[in-house]
Amino acid sequence: MNDNKNTGTTMPEIRAVTTDDILESLAGGLRDFRSAPLFSIVFGGIYAVAGWLLLLLLFKFDLPFLVYPLTAGFALIAPFIATGFYAISRQLEDGGRPSWTALIDDVLGSSRSDLGWMAIVTGFSLFIWMDIAALMFFGFLGLNSLSASETVSMILTTPAGWLFLLIGNAAGAVIAMFVFSFSVVSFPLLFDRRIDFVTAMITSVRLVRDNFTPMAIWCVIIAALIGLSLLSGLVGLFVILPVLGHATWHLYRRSLSPEPGAA
Repeated sequence: MNDNKNTGTTMPEIRAVTTDDILESLAGGLRDFRSAPLFSIVFGGIYAVAGWLLLLLLFKFDLPFLVYPLTAGFALIAPFIATGFYAISRQLEDGGRPSWTALIDDVLGSSRSDLGWMAIVTGFSLFIWMDIAALMFFGFLGLNSLSASETVSMILTTPAGWLFLLIGNAAGAVIAMFVFSFSVVSFPLLFDRRIDFVTAMITSVRLVRDNFTPMAIWCVIIAALIGLSLLSGLVGLFVILPVLGHATWHLYRRSLSPEPGAA
């Protein structure tokens, strides 16, 4: 576990980020996945299984209209659940070989930081998104109790359903971009350094503001890859989520200057 952390609240220094940095971060994420595939797949599998259980609960309680917004909501909480991948990447970066003991120590150690507060913020964002999605569904498609197949048919074959998809996806994109802006590097920053979550969020927003085009590209890449995972029935999360998690670590390293005095 890396104990080389400060307790100060100095605002981290932001670097310029280019599209090449985004692509090289993705390459680094894929490289880390290939270097420690078992650990990465296990962490990715935890979240895939959790997603399946949530979907089963929605169908059990006859809430099929929440399936799509919930699965899309993975993009909102993905940075938080990537903590295990940050630990793997940091250990590889330090020249070591990941072990379960070291990874668990790293992940549990991060719980003493402000990561918990960031989890509350992103979790609250997910709940807001789910509430908005439910209200929009009832507003456009009514309060009738429909089966999953009837719900899909109404959404895909009726003007009200098309309008729901159009406006719903637009609203989801706005919320996702908002969450992305304050979380894109705040989670790895909180995992790696002793810093408060408000400073981490401000740093993340400043990074997106100062490097809007490449960071917007990164947001689109995340959305596209998460979309592929959804189309695969969440099976793709076994690979896609680890690669994105590792890539986020590399992007964090590229986008922020090291702490003063860090080795």
